[in-house]
Amino acid sequence: MPVSAIVLAAGEGTRMRSTRPKPLHLICGRPMVMHVIHALSSVDVERTVVVVGHGAERVTKKVQEQAPSSANVTFVEQSHQRGTGHAAIVGLTAFPEEDLDDTSTVVILPGDAPLLRPSTVEELVGFHEASGHAATMLTARMDDPTGYGRIVRAKDGRVVGIVEQRDATPEQLAIDEVCTSIYAFRRDLLGPGLRRISTDNSQSEYYLTDVVGVLAGMGHRIGTVVADEPAETQGVNDRWQLALAERELRSRTNRNWLLNGVTMLDPRQTFIDVTVELGRDVTLFPGTILQGRTVIGDGAEIGPDARLVDTVVGGGAVVENTVARDAEIGAGAHVGPYASLAPGAHVASGAHTGPFYTGVAD
Repeated sequence: MPVSAIVLAAGEGTRMRSTRPKPLHLICGRPMVMHVIHALSSVDVERTVVVVGHGAERVTKKVQEQAPSSANVTFVEQSHQRGTGHAAIVGLTAFPEEDLDDTSTVVILPGDAPLLRPSTVEELVGFHEASGHAATMLTARMDDPTGYGRIVRAKDGRVVGIVEQRDATPEQLAIDEVCTSIYAFRRDLLGPGLRRISTDNSQSEYYLTDVVGVLAGMGHRIGTVVADEPAETQGVNDRWQLALAERELRSRTNRNWLLNGVTMLDPRQTFIDVTVELGRDVTLFPGTILQGRTVIGDGAEIGPDARLVDTVVGGGAVVENTVARDAEIGAGAHVGPYASLAPGAHVASGAHTGPFYTGVAD
């Protein structure tokens, strides 16, 4: 059955201390919100509604440029930020009204969870659809759950609601199972549930988490899927968390390339954007930074201390101690050490530049 998704990307992100909209902060060469959209790649997405707010025009433009066509992205604007529940209500306005009795699945995700894996979304949706629950939450168990909403259960284990940190009692604060803000809802129940939530909380906002309690109170069953790795569910709210997420995603990226025929002398000193393409038997020496749409051909050697941005390197080439941007290096060429290639520069196949070479556009 097709799945719809709502990505909540309207927040201001004041803790980022930046003029850049929070969803557009880069992690491994890709905006945060785009990592979330790519996490939907494992399910049959009928539509992806991105709720924008702060920096709406910039976020919309970037997502339109980079989103895969299979995501079927549309946008709605939350002009006044009144909480995640209100953002979900705004997101539902992009759905056709005549389909309100549709029992298909709506996945709701925050736009600041860049480590979420497609396999986890697939597991959440699969369990939700197989169980027939009104809602299924992705939860995590954390040694330190500070700041997260706690999953409240009845004595028989049934989920009865979620309580936010600021509204929790001391007993509830001791709960280590937390809400990740990632859900799968039955579409025909999501709208009625949202209409019943209120702003009766410490922030005077509409909490999306309150929908769980509303649906449980109506007698519906709420399911949970516990994330295998709590780290993949964590949001990014400041530059420190951004750096931690980048480190984790770079580790994943490097491991994937190592298992697919690339040699790295020290993965901890090798930095590869998720948008980079590498051939077989490529060797990357320490200090190598590959960014943007860079493509490295089979058998090439890059580094040490090379930074290539949007650069194409032919098979068997050697690129040492070089900085290049939007350049092209032919097969079997030897560039460097200490070379600089300006945008549009081209090094012919088999050429040797020698040290301290400066390449300019042809």
